[in-house]
Amino acid sequence: MWKILIIGTIQAAFLSVGQVFLKLALNQIETFSFSWKWFVSLLTNWWLAAMGVSFTIAGLMWVYMLKNFQFSVAYSVTSIAYIFGMLAAVYIFHETVPITRWIGVGLIVLGVFLIAK
Repeated sequence: MWKILIIGTIQAAFLSVGQVFLKLALNQIETFSFSWKWFVSLLTNWWLAAMGVSFTIAGLMWVYMLKNFQFSVAYSVTSIAYIFGMLAAVYIFHETVPITRWIGVGLIVLGVFLIAK
């Protein structure tokens, strides 16, 4: 049980960090125009490159999880990413998250522990 939770948490962290990098990249990308300037700005966006690295690592970890654990357990454990997403919303994007969402995330986490057991 602990092995899938640890690996799943790390995978979920990379997945969430990739989403944060994507959000930061999209904030820097200008409105689409069919010009070299737009494509160069896209190709030199370091947030976009970091997103690709993060998603690649998360994807490789997902392949490992699928190969070594039951699908129903592995898939459920990825919902740990909701925790990281909520923390990123608060601490990186300075969003206000109501208590009802925190309760929802808490219930999801409880469900993950019940499924992984």
